[in-house]
Amino acid sequence: MSNWPVHAKITGPIVMIGFGSIGKGCLPLIERHFDFDKSRFVIIDPSEIDKDLAEQHGARFIKAAITRENYKELLGPLLTEGGGQGFCVNVSVDTSSVDIMRYCREIGALYIDTVAEPWLGFYFDDKMDNEQRTNYALREAVLEERRRAPGGLTAVSCCGANPGMVSWFVKRALVNLAADLNDSHPEPKTREEWAALAMRLGVKGIHIAERDTQRAIHPKQRDVFVNTWSVEGFLSEGMQPAELGWGTHEKWKPGNAGEHKTGCGAAIYLNQPGANTRVRSWCPTPGAQYGFLVTHNESISIADYFTARDASGKVLYRPTCHYAYHPADDAVLSLHELFGRAGRIQPAHHILTEHEIEDGVDELGVLLYGHSNNAYWYGSQLSIEETRRIAPYQNATGLQVTSAILAGMVYALENPNLGIVEADEMDFRRCLEVQSPYLGPLVGRYTDWTPLTDRPGFFPEDIDESDPWQFRNILVR
Repeated sequence: MSNWPVHAKITGPIVMIGFGSIGKGCLPLIERHFDFDKSRFVIIDPSEIDKDLAEQHGARFIKAAITRENYKELLGPLLTEGGGQGFCVNVSVDTSSVDIMRYCREIGALYIDTVAEPWLGFYFDDKMDNEQRTNYALREAVLEERRRAPGGLTAVSCCGANPGMVSWFVKRALVNLAADLNDSHPEPKTREEWAALAMRLGVKGIHIAERDTQRAIHPKQRDVFVNTWSVEGFLSEGMQPAELGWGTHEKWKPGNAGEHKTGCGAAIYLNQPGANTRVRSWCPTPGAQYGFLVTHNESISIADYFTARDASGKVLYRPTCHYAYHPADDAVLSLHELFGRAGRIQPAHHILTEHEIEDGVDELGVLLYGHSNNAYWYGSQLSIEETRRIAPYQNATGLQVTSAILAGMVYALENPNLGIVEADEMDFRRCLEVQSPYLGPLVGRYTDWTPLTDRPGFFPEDIDESDPWQFRNILVR
């Protein structure tokens, strides 16, 4: 596409917190799709490694770490300088999403992030118990802020590829499935109607099913954690407890599962790290595969959004929902090395750039299972080759994230007074309309695979043959 559409005008400053792999990838998309004053684009990052790139694009670069002590002092003048409505794009780590979104709304700026991020120290705080270190707890803090200050300026919470884009995929997949199953009801317009549709179609659960086949030109070296996106982000979430939305169809629960005493009640956690917890899943290209049950916000928010209740508030239906992530091969080797030495993190971290990848695709979608057509995968099959053609400074994994941020920014500008919103609550059609040019083929595939396919083999297994879609059959034990 040579003539990129300008979707909206940003009248005030743009302040981007963080300039790692995602920040760099966002930069050209913001330039393409928004009308704004380039002299008022500010990037803040504690590392100067890509300062020259920022300045080549006309952005002002500030070398600084945003902290609990300085965030108001730093962000306030930058977001309000020169009039108009500022926009804060938070793509950093170790910066509190709740505190920064609250402050942005107080000073009249729009806000977006890709994760409910805490201040530095949260993920590896050995004084906290596992329940406190969950994404459930981080999401509940965002929801509590929304209850404390409802309405007001829009702050888009957790809007990257996942969490974010995959919530739009779930709705798209449900609409497709409803058509194929001859469901005659009109398309849902409310949260309650969406939950009723999923229940009516018999969807027992949803995997965020991903296979990253991007292959590095040079092999991984010892003592280096290699990934196709933020190593710090992957390590943080990977060392949190595995978490999943817990469906009403489940009859068995792992012995090390923990339940939350407060909040929405839509999820459980396991007392083991997500990046060392394997589950059985399916993607179109590899077919059956192992994935890691890494905690993500969407595992909880999707299960919560599609919960159906009766008039008294009793839960009638909820799908099980969790990530089933097979990262790039070098990242798998990095995890094997990490956990082989009891979680001691490698001293060197490396994100594969678009120039360091030989070939491959990031196949990221949602697998809706348990209905009368068994299982349906819908998602993006974005290759590194197409990524190079359409957007600079990122690989296929990064572009799925940055294009979702773009869609979230457009949505906020078109709907500036919605308060704090999650991706599940946004107009999936409009968001995918903005994002689709960057996603490669968007495909839907049915499969007759189940977690019991070809099992048991040579050895006896603890499985539930009465229902293949029980988590008991999905969890690798």
